[in-house]
Amino acid sequence: MVEAAQTEAEPTLDGLDEPRLIEENGLALKVARVAAPVLKDFGLRLVRVKLTAMQGSTLQIMAERADGTMTIEDCEQASEQLSPTFDVEDFISQAYRLEVSSPGIDRPLVRESDFARAIGHEAKIEMAAPVEGRKRFRGLIEAVTPGSEGPLARILSVDDEKAEARVELAIRNMAEARLVLTDELIRETLHREKRALKDARRGPSGERRREAAKKPVKNPGKTTKIQNKAAARGAADKPQGPHEGD
Repeated sequence: MVEAAQTEAEPTLDGLDEPRLIEENGLALKVARVAAPVLKDFGLRLVRVKLTAMQGSTLQIMAERADGTMTIEDCEQASEQLSPTFDVEDFISQAYRLEVSSPGIDRPLVRESDFARAIGHEAKIEMAAPVEGRKRFRGLIEAVTPGSEGPLARILSVDDEKAEARVELAIRNMAEARLVLTDELIRETLHREKRALKDARRGPSGERRREAAKKPVKNPGKTTKIQNKAAARGAADKPQGPHEGD
């Protein structure tokens, strides 16, 4: 039944211009609106912005190419471009650490195409407002279909009493959605990455893209970290090497 439902899930847009349907609030949203066009200039699209108190103050930027891939070189270039932009905007008054990473295998789902690619896999979803008395859902994504409030994700959900029920949730009304890490998801993600890298090597996209493809992020989630506002506040302003992300 899941395979049959995939024909309903063709996204209308699947590129750099595809809008995010799930966005942040407050300061994170302001950062996102500045970061998105900067990332787009060199072929990346924003996935998520998150501010945390980890290691003092950390600004996490999650991004990817339109095909879902992300290299260490992409992370480094994004860090180099975003860091001075954020310093000019002066979003955060104190010193903070900037982390740029790929979405990871158990990734956030923010676009219609994310849900379409996730058909057949399990996800955790939190709604902004209750649906049928519930805000939290966990279950198999079966299809993505049109709805009056935009695309709907059809979920085979399991409640706390292990009872199954199908529910259609408007993606725009979700506060957060994330894939659940499973062996099947890992296998499919790695297979898709290998296929995308082969296509990149064949394509006429230039030497830089082919060289970047030689160092794929096999386990998405690689992060480049640098310190911002460092010189003004007495911290080191030296880029650090890639580290594991979320």
